[in-house]
Amino acid sequence: MKDFRSVGAAQRFLSAFSGIPPHFRPHCHLMTAPDHRAEMTIRFAIWDQITGDAGQPTTA
Repeated sequence: MKDFRSVGAAQRFLSAFSGIPPHFRPHCHLMTAPDHRAEMTIRFAIWDQITGDAGQPTTA
């Protein structure tokens, strides 16, 4: 509950972001390496569409 004022605030935050990590963690132990790379390419393309990040230069 670090930095949250209440249990409810923590729960709302966690429930809003709970769908993001599984999107980037396919069951890779059930896939071949080429299949995993192809799946991740598709998933990152979907993420770019959703977030509007497509075509933006990356900064490091």
